[in-house]
Amino acid sequence: MCGFTGIYAFNEIGRFFSINLARANEALAHRGPDDAYLFTEQMAGLGHRRLAIIDLSSDARQPMSDVSERYTLAYNGEIYNFKELRNRLQSSGISFKSASDTEVLLYLFIEYGEKCLEMLNGFFAFAIYDKEENSMFIARDRYGIKPLWYYHDEDKFLFASELKALLQFNIEKEVNYNAVYQFFQLNYIPAPHTIFKNTFKLLPGHFIKIKGREVTIQQYYQLPKQEFQPMPSYQAAGKQFMELLEQSVQKRLVSDVPLGAFLSGGIDSSTIVALACKHVDKLHTFSIGYKDEPFFDETKYAQLVAKKYKTEHTVFQLSNNDLFEHITDILGSYAEPFADASAIPTYILSKKTRDKVTVALSGDAGDELLAGYQKYTGEWMARHPSFTTSLVQAAMPILSSLPKNRNSFFGNKARQLHRLGEIVRLSPQERYWHLCTWRSEKETVALLSEEALSKIDFEGVNAWKSSILKDIQGKNFNEILAADFHLLLPNDMLHKVDSMSMANGLEVRVPFLDHELVNYAFQLSEKYKIEGNFKKKILQDFAKPLLPKELYKRPKKGFDVPLAKAYKTTLKSWIEKDLLADDFIEEQNIFNLNEIKNLKQAIFSHSNFDQNQVWGILCFQKWWKNYIS
Repeated sequence: MCGFTGIYAFNEIGRFFSINLARANEALAHRGPDDAYLFTEQMAGLGHRRLAIIDLSSDARQPMSDVSERYTLAYNGEIYNFKELRNRLQSSGISFKSASDTEVLLYLFIEYGEKCLEMLNGFFAFAIYDKEENSMFIARDRYGIKPLWYYHDEDKFLFASELKALLQFNIEKEVNYNAVYQFFQLNYIPAPHTIFKNTFKLLPGHFIKIKGREVTIQQYYQLPKQEFQPMPSYQAAGKQFMELLEQSVQKRLVSDVPLGAFLSGGIDSSTIVALACKHVDKLHTFSIGYKDEPFFDETKYAQLVAKKYKTEHTVFQLSNNDLFEHITDILGSYAEPFADASAIPTYILSKKTRDKVTVALSGDAGDELLAGYQKYTGEWMARHPSFTTSLVQAAMPILSSLPKNRNSFFGNKARQLHRLGEIVRLSPQERYWHLCTWRSEKETVALLSEEALSKIDFEGVNAWKSSILKDIQGKNFNEILAADFHLLLPNDMLHKVDSMSMANGLEVRVPFLDHELVNYAFQLSEKYKIEGNFKKKILQDFAKPLLPKELYKRPKKGFDVPLAKAYKTTLKSWIEKDLLADDFIEEQNIFNLNEIKNLKQAIFSHSNFDQNQVWGILCFQKWWKNYIS
């Protein structure tokens, strides 16, 4: 796990930007605190920051060149099947000087070219320069676990593991107002777009070829579509799913440094820990709890799992002050607006976990793979109308008037029921988009100033939106999960985990995203995954013998953060006198001032507002002050 950056110049003007390569590489120091190295050629360069995980010796240093020095690789990630690939290459007569997966990847590409991508089991982003051809090959893993940002103009092609590194090349920072509009709907900016024009994120499962001035982008992987074929029996499917999951966990235990696991007490992370403990004695596990917010605290369930499997368990109990003292560091980690509030506990958990281990397994992506979020229940109920949905629709006038906040059981339940009532009569595409967004298009337009709205290409935004929704026809529930694999998972969940863990030099591995497991799961019927309120059905049923029974007797709460209370206390002056101060809003000319005034009144006078909508605005404002003002 590392960070890298690079340049491919089209002319002498572009080559001049190579003077910034070392500075761009240093901007990634948090991703790789163990080593730094640069490779330069006349018209190209690579920089690498290393977090040593496999083969800690200098033989595994990057950028790494082959014995002929024709090819040079910079790489971020882990290839879990590198030993079998190494054996395959050795049988072809290739010799290795290191024990690293990096060298295996380098020679695999030399031997097979772009076809090597189909052979890799792991997560990665990498770039390989061919000196003889003067070409560059850049690729990103199937699901976007590892990031890859790039900038392209008439003089050069720049790339890096983080946008922050790209900015060190002194590229033009022209705000992309289409992305601003997307952000205020989603609370993140979806790939391939970024907050700046001419700057992009490489889509998951894609690669880039650069030669001369020609830049081509191709897709090498896509999710399998469920075909009309006989399903395995539920019993057979559950057995196969758990076998694939255990194999995935076992692959991800390979490490030359201390390894542990996040343990929230939910089904996903608990199952990962249970399976890992079949192969590791005294696994280190880590949980985070809220001393001041018992509604959000789930550490007692994590401790039950830790006790059952005799793990070396550590609980980090946080006060609200602990939670918010890291906000400046967290928001400073992002070079474009990002507003998933669960990044706060993810950052703190990663920071504290890194004191004890360098690698951690996580239960991320189980919800997207097996329909685990509450919104999937809403989607299922909309597809299967019942007396309950009719009752909710009839009660909409009452639900509309109730406080709908996440900080209490009743407020959260009112919010969920109101959301169900909103979506029942929508088309499948409209429903999916409604469940993805924090603001409607109407609300987003009302939030922004006339000046900002005039800079948005709504035709382009709607064309992108149509491309996301085109495969949602209301016929198969897997189409919803596939859409989230393209939108929510890489742009929100995986981006959050990568950025917050790597800000602290911690590698996080994601067993639910082994591509063999994912391919299998996407060929299973929806009835094996969700039925009404019973979500992640196949996992819950077949992991049950592994887990304490108490885990099945409580509702899923997620990794949420008690923001609403903080807005009135800890963060009040930050809102009133800084980020949402009237003079700053007027000077900035992004927002409708009256909308912001109304929002501040709602925050400080009652609880009937969405804490995540507010958080999105605050994150944007902090980003603006860091990078634009």
